[in-house]
Amino acid sequence: MDTQHTDPAASLRDRIAQSARELGFDDIGIAEIDLAEDERYLERWLQRGWHGRMHYMARHGRRRSRPAELLPGTLRVISARMNYWPGDARAAATVLADGELAYVSRYALGRNYHKLVRHALRELADRIGTLAGRHGYRVFVDSAPVLEKALARNAGIGWIGKHTNLIVRDAGSWFFLGEIFTDLPLPADAPASAHCGSCSACMPACPTGAIVAPYQLDARRCISYLTIELDGAIPEALRAAIGNRIYGCDDCQLVCPWNKFARAAAHPDFRVRHGLDAARLTALFAWTATQFDERMRGSAIFRIGYERWLRNIAVGLGNAPTSPEVVNALKARRDHPSALVREHVLWALERHGLAA
Repeated sequence: MDTQHTDPAASLRDRIAQSARELGFDDIGIAEIDLAEDERYLERWLQRGWHGRMHYMARHGRRRSRPAELLPGTLRVISARMNYWPGDARAAATVLADGELAYVSRYALGRNYHKLVRHALRELADRIGTLAGRHGYRVFVDSAPVLEKALARNAGIGWIGKHTNLIVRDAGSWFFLGEIFTDLPLPADAPASAHCGSCSACMPACPTGAIVAPYQLDARRCISYLTIELDGAIPEALRAAIGNRIYGCDDCQLVCPWNKFARAAAHPDFRVRHGLDAARLTALFAWTATQFDERMRGSAIFRIGYERWLRNIAVGLGNAPTSPEVVNALKARRDHPSALVREHVLWALERHGLAA
């Protein structure tokens, strides 16, 4: 007689993980919803004003750190990750070293991840309903006030590094996160332990000094904030340090030793589109508004709009080596209808020794 019994909770966890892998996720974890310590951290961060103009960070109050207030009845959060590292992209270091090229954060080289990850999460939630019974749930992919990194840590997926990004021991940090809030009392995973140790490579690597201390990020100085979230003029004092980074920044991740274990994205939607892995600044600056809309629709970049696209590239051109091609590209936009674009173009021309 077989006396071996299978733990039903462990079996359910395994079946959920298997379903997640079938849907394209690289890992999942199940977290309890107590985020009291992270709530205190968030409140201190907001009090310091480090969120800059990201007013939505404060607008939702404590709902961000209290999942059951965001979705009443929530008992667990299923955190899922999906690798996005574009294995076919031009080497990041090569692009950053060439001032005539535009650097785009690696996560934005392919199609917009929001719809893809959200659809996969909904499919997973449906499968969980089949496995564990009907449940109330909601899926999130950057679509609501969710402390996704804290939840992923609590779900055992990885730890929050000194640069404030999530790190996975055998996969680095090049991945997207998404969540399913559920009222099912699923078996929770143990939180992940931290493994940064004495390493602080990410801190001096930040071009603008945004990582002001271990685990402390002043977003107002972060190039991702400046080129994506900020809707006005980029502070002049920080423009030179931006270099050729026209959308986001990956420097803190590029130097992280754990990213030697990073794995290329499996999903074809994350492959490079429109040559954005190594495009010339002048070529991108020449795009019309129509071309921007046609090419960037379906990309995460579309969100910033054409005006900020030109603003960012103007800064990149101001930092580029002086050449007739660069100067002529800037002169062509000197009388642009947007005051925001004109301001950054004139700054760039002055960088090349040309008076306004």
